[in-house]
Formats: sequence, structure tokens, C-alpha cells
Amino acid sequence: MKQRKHNEQAHEPLVHITKNAAMPFWKSSLIRVAAVVLAFLFCSLLAAVLINAKPVEFLQEFLKGNFGTNPMSANLRIWNLVKDTAILLCIALAVTPAFRMRFWNIGAEGQVLVSALASAAVVFYFGKYFDNVSSGWLLLLMLIASIAAGMIWAIIPAIFKALWNTNETLFTLMMNYVATFFVAYCLVKWTPDGSSVLGELKAGYLPRVGHDYLLLVLIILITTVFMFVYLYYSKHGYEISVVGESQRTACYIGINVKKVIVRTMALSGALCGLTGFLLVSALDHSVTTTSVGGRGFTAIIVSWLAKFNPFLMIISAFLLVFLSKGASQLATTFRVSFAFPDIVTGIVIFFVIGCEFFIRYKVHFRFARKRAGAREAAGAAAGTQGAPGELPAEAEGKAAVIPDKGGKLK
Repeated sequence: MKQRKHNEQAHEPLVHITKNAAMPFWKSSLIRVAAVVLAFLFCSLLAAVLINAKPVEFLQEFLKGNFGTNPMSANLRIWNLVKDTAILLCIALAVTPAFRMRFWNIGAEGQVLVSALASAAVVFYFGKYFDNVSSGWLLLLMLIASIAAGMIWAIIPAIFKALWNTNETLFTLMMNYVATFFVAYCLVKWTPDGSSVLGELKAGYLPRVGHDYLLLVLIILITTVFMFVYLYYSKHGYEISVVGESQRTACYIGINVKKVIVRTMALSGALCGLTGFLLVSALDHSVTTTSVGGRGFTAIIVSWLAKFNPFLMIISAFLLVFLSKGASQLATTFRVSFAFPDIVTGIVIFFVIGCEFFIRYKVHFRFARKRAGAREAAGAAAGTQGAPGELPAEAEGKAAVIPDKGGKLK
């Protein structure tokens, strides 16, 4: 018997992990905020060791990179922060439907780039026929061309996945490189001197409403509301969720899985097309091979951190842009490598992802369980013992119902 107990203790793991019950939203939010605060404190200490920046200086320069130092620079930097957040959010909204369906679309970078090329091509070939730089008809043609290009670029891997079950991750990733080289080829053809620099387009400007970026932000906010309703309160959104959970279940209840895959990727491509249109008409007024600037990959992190919730993506997109701009200011002020912003961003993301583990799971240690078991045993023993010569309460109750010699209860 002793040998058996010894073997059970020997095989008992040191750490035991169990799944937590559903945690209240306010409590999980506090944990995430605490993780971000701890990440900033850790980064400030790391900056003190690596670049000789005091923690206070670290935070001051970080805020300066996002909000400036005077009212004029603050207004400019805040609008840039909002604008970059909106563009990143729009790309994250584009990849979210596919991710909810468990279709790993890594090709948002190429889909947005091809859409921007289509929008610029409309201005390049047809812009001379419109006198007004903000002509509504020209903007409409640009939008249609951008959405069509994004949908085509997204539907191609969707069809291959639906018909021949190809690996969508590799397919969409390789389409990014095809899009980059296609844009480079078009730029060489469009520039007579072969410089591959298109320059600023003369037409196709989104009209100014209050501020240069205000209309762009409003369009993306409306798109965010639409995507939330679409994903959570529409039949198509329900079918996306079912296909993501189990394709066999979807087939069993009568959902056409192939149709859902193609339709959902067409929606993702259309949203990428909207982003490409906004890049050309509201921001760059041109196109290069680096117009997207890696935001197609960053948007994947935004979507995952928000758990595919469009409203929560506003927060995660803002966080990543805030980190990037603040860390870039640190690199400029302290004259360190511009890889430092990536380090800071990576550390904060690591803390945020790490806190998700403690929200979902609970860690138990062997020695803690032993102490708890010992306390329970001691409490049970104390409860069954009384004063010398007295019976415990349970024993007294049992003695009261012991039958006598005649079989009657006392």
C-alpha cells in the first residue's frame, strides 16, 4: 500500500493546468491593461540598459512620438496616428471573415497592392478626361476598379481551395510576391525614363471634409459597423462561423462549404480593394511596390489580438500604431538602430499574448495542492475530536439511535 502511494506521488506532475471558467469582461480587460503597463515598464528598464535612457525619458519620448511637443505638432501627429490606425483597421477587417472561417488568408498585402495599382491605373489612363481632380465619376471608376482587382486576387486562391483543397496559406503568401512584381512591371511601363517612380497623380483626390483624413476615417468606421453586423447578426456570418467550427457539420446542416469559401474571400478582397482605393485617393496619390508597407501582415496580429471582433480591432490597431510611432521617436532621439521599434512592439505583444494564457487557464502547483490537502485533513480531524471523555457530535447522534435488546430504538 505504501509503495502504491509512493508511485502515485512520483508520477504526479509538478505543474497542473486547468481551464478557467468564463471570466467577466471587466476582469479580463483589467488583466490586459495590466499586461500592457508591465510591458512598458519592462521596455523602459530595457532602454535604460541598452540605450542609456532613463525610464522617465523613455516614456516622454514615446509620448512625443505620438502627440508632439506643441499644439501645431500635436494636431499633425494625432491625425497621423488616427489615419494610420484607420488604414490598419481596414486591412484587419478584410482578413477577419476568412480567419473566422479558418481560411488562413496571408495575402492581404498583395490584394491591397493590386487594388491600389488598379485605382492608380484608372487615373493614369482616364484622369486626363476629367477636369476636376475630385470628380465623382472618376472616384467611382477608381473604387470599382480597386474592388474588382481585390476580389479577383482573393478569389483565385479561394477557388483552388474549394475545388482542389490546396494550401491557402502558401497560395496567398506567394500571391503577394506576384503582386509586387506585377506592380514593378507596370511602373516600368508607365514611366518613360524607366525610373519606376510614377510621381503624384494629377486627379482622383478624395474630397476634403473638415480635414484631409476625416472622410477616410468616417468611411472606415462605417465599414467597421457593417462588418460587426455582418459577422454577428447575418445569415452569412452564421455560415462563416459554422464552416470555421466544422466543415462536416456545415455540410450536414445543408451549408454549401465551397460557396461560402469563395463568397467570404470575395468579401475580403473587396475590403482590400476599398483599402487600396483609400491609399491612392486619400493618402499617397500614387502607387509603389511599398505602398502597403507590411500592414497586410500587421493586420493579422490586429485581428487575432481582438479575437476577430471588429470593435475590439480599433483598440488593437491603435495599440500597434501607437507602439510603432513612439518607438520610432526613441530610435531617432537616442540615435539607435531602427530595429529598436520592432523590439519594443514585439515585447508588448508578447506580454499581451502571454496574459491571454492566464485569462483562459489556471496553473496549479504540486506543493500548493499538498498544503491545501494537509489543511483540509487537519480541519477534518479537528472537527471530529472533542474534549476528553466526550463523544463527538456525530457519535452522540449515532448513539441515540442504537437499538436496545428488544429491538426498539433508544
